[in-house]
Amino acid sequence: MTRKNRLPFIIISVIFVIAVLVVLPINEGILGQRGMRLGLDLQGGTHLVYQADFSSIEPGTEAEALSGAIAVIEKRVDVFGVTEPVIQKLGEDRIVVQLPGISETKEAKERIGRTALLEFGELVEGEGEEARWINERGEWKPATAVIDGEEVALTSVFFKENTYVTRDDFGRLFLIFEWDEEGSKLSEEITGRLINKPLGIFEGDSALLGDEGMPITPIVRSIITDRGQIEGLSFGEATELSRLLNAGRIPVPLTPIYEQTVSPILGSDFIRMSVTAGLIGLILVLLFMMIYYRLPGVLASGALIFYVSVVLAIFKLIPVTLSLAGIGGFVLSIGMAVDANILIFERMKEELRLGRTLGAAIEAGFNRAWPAIRDSNITTFIVCGILYWLGSSIIASTPVMGFALTLFLGVAISMFTAVVVTRTFLRIFAGTRWGQKTSLFRVYSGKGND
Repeated sequence: MTRKNRLPFIIISVIFVIAVLVVLPINEGILGQRGMRLGLDLQGGTHLVYQADFSSIEPGTEAEALSGAIAVIEKRVDVFGVTEPVIQKLGEDRIVVQLPGISETKEAKERIGRTALLEFGELVEGEGEEARWINERGEWKPATAVIDGEEVALTSVFFKENTYVTRDDFGRLFLIFEWDEEGSKLSEEITGRLINKPLGIFEGDSALLGDEGMPITPIVRSIITDRGQIEGLSFGEATELSRLLNAGRIPVPLTPIYEQTVSPILGSDFIRMSVTAGLIGLILVLLFMMIYYRLPGVLASGALIFYVSVVLAIFKLIPVTLSLAGIGGFVLSIGMAVDANILIFERMKEELRLGRTLGAAIEAGFNRAWPAIRDSNITTFIVCGILYWLGSSIIASTPVMGFALTLFLGVAISMFTAVVVTRTFLRIFAGTRWGQKTSLFRVYSGKGND
């Protein structure tokens, strides 16, 4: 091995060893990386698509509102302990939520889409005043106060994200909340005029209900400034409401328009079949390259194993969520990974026919095949970009996005393995005694070497 080839070979070997340590074992990896991230169709869980209603916000703020909704949903999902969720924008007004391991679709929808905006109300007393809520306790209107010349309604928007649930010495349950600066001013003015009067608490169009199913209407006993408490909730309701309030408020109404539940059993079957298909494809490609292209095919097979290891390691490190479509893109990229090698080997064969030495044929084969390799891969990159754009906006499909992403990464890395790894291997073997047997570098024809 010459000094010129020694450094590239060492770098390739180090990258390969690191990639193998990241990939194996699949569930975790020796280097401490987490397991391969699987999509719902492989792992099982719940798939939800929400559509946002922008009618209540100012035009031009739709993108900001959707990003805010995604941020809140991420907090809510984290609170409930869902591992490896996928929450992303689809199109201009949709959000896709994938929750691996969650099979209760109804419960997931309630947790994610719940507005979690508490509004405070006072009884309608004057004639001609319009009631917004009507229940067993009476007719209610929003509790408002004038701040800096503007009438503002008192809501949980002014809560700090530090609510918690506690009990007093008598076992009574309380949801403790704290106002921000503006909320403190509103609360001080509103509770100041409602001493010994009820304060209604509402979520959306309905009153917040207590243990016995009756609306919660605490009597104001004193002026509340910086903090307050809500009593009468069950422990489960108080705990979940506290978590939702701390996670933030979704800025726009979200309507679930699609839902799907995938069973873990079905997902495990998909994994087994996908792994089998990938292994069969890889073995067939390796056998074809070794039988047809002989020694160059053996070297290309080694480069292909390097390629598979590096791609899987990148999938783990990014991480890439592998769905059935994504695995399809990866398997397809395995076949495409040898395209560049085939172009190079065919050019080498022509150079050998012209009487060039093996070393010259290798260099000429790579140099003359490079423009075709470059152009074909660029066109594939363009198609992958179009597919990803379609999947993220026009047709709003995560499988299409997964296919495009895995294919793009696979093709990009295959260029490196063909142009750098295979070339390094060929240069090394050309200087050995095997390199003197040019018949090993000629394509198998079935009747004799060309």
